[in-house]
Amino acid sequence: MKFIDLDKTVSYTGLLELAGKKIDLKTLLTPERVEKCSVPAGGGLAYNWAAKWVDENVLEALEKLSGEMELIAKYRALLSGEVMNTGEGRMVLHHLLRGQLEKDVIHQGKNIGEFYRKELARFAAFADKVRSGEIVPAPGKRYTAVCQIGIGGSDLGPRALALALENWAAVEGKKTLRAEFISNVDPDDASRLASLLPLSETLFILVSKSGTTQETLTNELFIKDKLARAGLDPAKHMAAVTSETSPLANNPGYLDSFYFDDFIGGRYSSSSGVGGVILSLAFGSDVFKEFLAGAHEADKLALEPSIVKNAALLDALIGVWERNFLNLPYTAILPYSQALSRFPAHLQQLDMESNGKRVNRDGKPVAYSTGPVVFGEPGTNGQHSFYQLLHQGTDCVPLQFVGFLESQRGDDISVDGSGSQTKLKANLAAQITAFALGKEDANGNKHFPGGRPSSLLYGKRLTPQTLGALLAHFENKVMFQGFIWNVNSFDQEGVQLGKVLARKILKKQSSGSGDPVLDAYGSLLGI
Repeated sequence: MKFIDLDKTVSYTGLLELAGKKIDLKTLLTPERVEKCSVPAGGGLAYNWAAKWVDENVLEALEKLSGEMELIAKYRALLSGEVMNTGEGRMVLHHLLRGQLEKDVIHQGKNIGEFYRKELARFAAFADKVRSGEIVPAPGKRYTAVCQIGIGGSDLGPRALALALENWAAVEGKKTLRAEFISNVDPDDASRLASLLPLSETLFILVSKSGTTQETLTNELFIKDKLARAGLDPAKHMAAVTSETSPLANNPGYLDSFYFDDFIGGRYSSSSGVGGVILSLAFGSDVFKEFLAGAHEADKLALEPSIVKNAALLDALIGVWERNFLNLPYTAILPYSQALSRFPAHLQQLDMESNGKRVNRDGKPVAYSTGPVVFGEPGTNGQHSFYQLLHQGTDCVPLQFVGFLESQRGDDISVDGSGSQTKLKANLAAQITAFALGKEDANGNKHFPGGRPSSLLYGKRLTPQTLGALLAHFENKVMFQGFIWNVNSFDQEGVQLGKVLARKILKKQSSGSGDPVLDAYGSLLGI
């Protein structure tokens, strides 16, 4: 198994040649193509790529690239515990959180899969006891709310998932605890939540793998101060999710501590206790296990060697085709589901923190573009915001739509002969068609060029299992693209320098930080 830069492959030249042959999407996109270009993505989801600039010649070339770069072999190697995070010398095991796919992973005599299963059982039991009233904040009281304190991967993914399940849980009769999140070190964030939450009935979940994250620990002390001022014992209102070696582990200041390890990157940690504790508390441990089952199904499908039967792999390869050969530097995530309102924000971190790299696995600069700029908002809101640029702007932006046949709540009203969910789906179908086919008009202001590519991930209804598959699809897409670009998708050195400088200026004495530019900006901001 070889790790080579994309431009050193034989397939690279062939794809460059194909990129010079313009594909007319208006001619390519037919009703028959829409019907045949779907592939299962797990959890009841399917991935449709009919409206992409991809014909049979491009598919054949992408299949060759997949084989030449041994993408499935690299995925299997990752699953088996080979060191894939080369920057930090670590294994990458977030798939193992969802279930065994390859052989047992043993590290220093420890079966990592057994460790993950044990932690899942521990926080599931904890959540069950809280929800049943066996664990209470005080006699005669019960927890009615749970609030996670964390930042980055400890916030974005879990927050997106919690929002995604609120409506489903309400309709399915799942007894829920109110779920909230504090992330920003801006004191207004923690202050707002502290003023809105019933502190005497709230369980705070502190999430920090190292136990030293500056923003998270600052917010913890902020909340502990609020609890103490309210006459409450903070130890009765705090639990921790951390590593076994952090200062938060086995700490009497928390009701309990649950563990994950260095093989789980922050943006890939929603399947661990980072997402599992709050989701299990809010909706029930059974719901979180359904979520894991959906993710596991998508992970299994991603092992399929044929790219037209592997949704995540095909999505990744088409993304590389657009980024490196069609020179399109952006991609928009457009979920036609209000439940997924924060999902694009999570995917920004997942994609841009993973593949926003300029050097390869060996630390040498690459001579081609890597990860795209990712942005998005839910439809139909986005249609009244940035779709103008997407339709008629000078840049062509590849689009990834997500949609469902049914709403989560089933609560609807018929207006002008159709319900709200039907109108939502009509807008989704209309947008895909409008972007692809455009509209001819002699008036330039009313002319739509069309030929703007999109894909569609769709399913019957957004459920925990579907949500798990959706998350895993994008995680696996990002992983495969990282393999193709030969970058390390599992470290994030780009976030470290700012942290170092922030600590430097916070610790400055009368002599300053030693960095005159840093001191100048500090002075400007009153530090």
